[in-house]
Amino acid sequence: MTALSLGPGPAQREVLARRIRLLVAATIAYNVVEAVVALTAGVLASSTALIGFGLDSVIEVSSAAAVAWQFSARDHAVREAREQRTLRIIAISFFALALYVAADSLRALTGTGEAGHSVPGIVLAALSLAIMPFLSAAQRRTGRALGSASAVADSRQTLLCTYLSGVLLAGLLANMLFGWAWADPVAALAIAAVAAKEGRDAWRGKGCCAPTAGPAAAADEGCCAPNAAPCTATPKPPA
Repeated sequence: MTALSLGPGPAQREVLARRIRLLVAATIAYNVVEAVVALTAGVLASSTALIGFGLDSVIEVSSAAAVAWQFSARDHAVREAREQRTLRIIAISFFALALYVAADSLRALTGTGEAGHSVPGIVLAALSLAIMPFLSAAQRRTGRALGSASAVADSRQTLLCTYLSGVLLAGLLANMLFGWAWADPVAALAIAAVAAKEGRDAWRGKGCCAPTAGPAAAADEGCCAPNAAPCTATPKPPA
């Protein structure tokens, strides 16, 4: 009764690849602006969370650029060959962010620095909180339809930016409204923890693989579609 999914054909793959290139270009453009504003505001306010957010934007640019490099190839086989290297770049970017932000947060919590108020940072965090979920959802849908783990991993980078925006906004507001200077580095530590987890997942290749023919399998959140093969070698235990 259920039709078998053989994955997208060559023409559909090209349409999806073109869509990914457009989404990646939009991601890079927005994150360049976001990085400049966040880093400038973070330095002026001595805000570890804002600087960490700005660095995440820089890393998001590098992650999106890696995906852009992968999908710059017109040949589908070449794009698939670049997949693992792209995932490694994304994972290393996450780890670098987690390491820097964790170290700087601990420095701030030990009393060697205290964050000031930043209205531009609050506005930026609110704006990103409104924009990033839509961009991430579009990337994820397209990556899953194409069966690209790297595109899905990059959508997680963008989704992480959404989480970070919420955490950053809460920390900056708590500092400004209640004088809780410690809220800024604590928010930054939350950013570091999420980044480390996402880096681990990207390194392991969690995301999705190309849809495969055969009987319909149980849907798994780590796969592109119900008929997709999970990327991890170890199957998930039954529920």
